[in-house]
This record gives sequence, C-alpha cells and structure tokens, in this order.
Amino acid sequence: MNSSVTRAKKSRPVRRVDFDLKSFMASDDRIAIWQVFNTVVPLALCAFLFSVVTNSFNFISVLTAPILFVLIVLLLSRSFSLMHDCGHHSLFRSKSLNRIVAFGLSLIHGIPHHPWSRGHAFHHKYNGNWDRYRGPSALTTREQYESKRSSEKAFYQILRHPLLLFPGGFYYLILKPRIALFLGFFECLVVSFKKFFSSVSKGNLPNIFSIIGSHQSSFFYTKGEVYDTIANSAVLFWCWWMIGGAIGHWHFWLLYVCAMSASAALMIAVFFVQHNFPGSYASNEKDWSYFKGAIEGSSFLQLPPILNWFTADIAYHHIHHLSERIPNYRLRDCHYANLHLLDDVKPLYLHQIPSCFSLILWDNVNLELVSTGI
Repeated sequence: MNSSVTRAKKSRPVRRVDFDLKSFMASDDRIAIWQVFNTVVPLALCAFLFSVVTNSFNFISVLTAPILFVLIVLLLSRSFSLMHDCGHHSLFRSKSLNRIVAFGLSLIHGIPHHPWSRGHAFHHKYNGNWDRYRGPSALTTREQYESKRSSEKAFYQILRHPLLLFPGGFYYLILKPRIALFLGFFECLVVSFKKFFSSVSKGNLPNIFSIIGSHQSSFFYTKGEVYDTIANSAVLFWCWWMIGGAIGHWHFWLLYVCAMSASAALMIAVFFVQHNFPGSYASNEKDWSYFKGAIEGSSFLQLPPILNWFTADIAYHHIHHLSERIPNYRLRDCHYANLHLLDDVKPLYLHQIPSCFSLILWDNVNLELVSTGI
C-alpha cells in the first residue's frame, strides 16, 4: 500500500474521491457482445431441450429435466444482470445499443426495461436512505409495525417470507407491468372522456387526442415508460402464442411459470441480501451519506466463481454502487485495485443469508434493520 494513502486513511475518513473508479468505467463492445452471446445462446438451447425432455416421462427426462431447469434459472440470472447493466448504460459504449439490447433481454424476462430501470435508478440514488427507499419489500418501521393488530402483523410477516418470493417474483416480472398498463389505459380513457364531455357541456369542442396525449398517468412517470411497456407486451404476447402453438400452450405455460418464478425469486433474493444484512447502513434523510450507502449499505457477497459468472459479478455490489457506470466485467478488477480502501465493506457469506430474511423492519430510532422478534 502506498504510504501517502496509508497516512491519508489515518488522518481522515475514506472518501469517494480516494477511489480509482474512472480507470474502470470504459465499456468494451467486444466483451459485451460475447457476454450476451454466451448467455442467450446457451439459454435458448437449454429452454429448447427442456421443452423436449418434458414432453415425455422416462428415465432420461427425470434425469435431465432438473439439470436443465437449474441451468435455465442460473442463465436467466446472468441475462437479467446484463439487462441491468444496459439500464446503467455501462454494458456497451453506445447508449442506443444499450437500449436495443436491453429491450431484447427484457423480452426474455417479461418485464419492460424502461420502467424497471427508472425505478432501479431511484434505488441507486437513495440507497441506505430508509426515509426515501424501503427496499424491494417495502419495509415498514418498527414503530409502525408495533402499532398493528396481531392479524396485520402476521400478514406482514407472511408477505415477506422467503417462500413468497416465488409467486411474488412471477407477479413482479410478468403480471404487474401488464396490470399497470391495463389500469393506465382505463384511467386515461375515463379521465379523458370526463374532460371531453365537460368541455362539450360548456359549449366547447376540444380535441380528444390532445386531451389523451396530455394525460398524466398515475401508473407511469413518463410516456417513454408507456411506449416501452406496450412494445414489450405486444412482442411478448406474440412470442407466447407462437411458442405455445409449437409445443402446446399448457406445456409452455407450465414450464414458463416455473422457470420465471424461480429465476425472479433468485434475483430478488440476491438483491435483498445485498442491502438487508446484519449491520447494514440504514440512515434517515438527515444523516444520510451516498458514500456510506454504497460502502456500508451494500454487501460483498462471497460466492464461488461459478456463481459469480452466473450473476455477472454483481456480488461486488459495493463497487457497483460507488459507480454504476462500471460494467460488470470490470467490477472485480476495480475491487482489487481499491482493496486498501474497503475496510468498511461487509463480506456476506452464504451461511449468513438466512439471517438476512429476518431483517424486515427498519428501526428509525436506532437506525438499523431489525427482525420482528426484537
């Protein structure tokens, strides 16, 4: 370690400017293309083989189906991580290329990318600020929880049980965007026609298309989110119909629901434990620090190399939060280049993960995440 850096650490706390991040922000299109190829092609092959072997019940299908299922779930995790990088405009150099690839990957996962990436950007902006962002499970405060009735407490705990990640994950990926789109359309029509007939009753003849175009939805923040959700849903419905017609609709939906539920549950679980872990930084608005949110509010998940590959090194989450412009294929190098500054990063081991799922309350007095039993 450089002696000047050592003296700096002793004389003052580490700051973001002390890190060498810029050297690792450059995107490499060749690496990105190879990552997409070595993820999507094996995923498509596994999905095809999975549909074939599950057409019959024999020794080979019983032996190979579980293996293919696990591979599909893991490859979907890697694919989602690549889509996630596109949302940060870090996978490729070109912003437009990131958007195009993100749209293609969003079809694999069934979730419109643009609305998702906007919500994810909010998480990055306020990570560790629990007054602003309550995590993927919308955690309540300890005080609010204790004021609930016993039945409400039980319902709150059930909704945040790890097993609920499976139906919850499918809802999050597949159902929620389509429900938002339907409700958004319905709201737009009702509000627009109310405005139209109100103007007509006053003797005016307004342009209904202008009224619809100026409508501000309660379900979407921007028109871009609406267009992306429409495009994603339209292409996805066509894909569902074509694949279902090729292998049988009941067969397709049985496999699809199982694979998407499991992959979504895994992705949400990984995201959850990266921010909800023992000793995680949990600040209020007044005392919040973006830097501490990145370093102390993001875990360093200790995964075996094979799982790091399947999750595209997202375990180096503290580096990702220091700069989301660093692509996944440079996170590890950035971590080791700045290792001497990372004493406050919390390593999280696999055997500690179960304890993370008990931290479903935010104690806004002591500024910590706690379980319902405390």
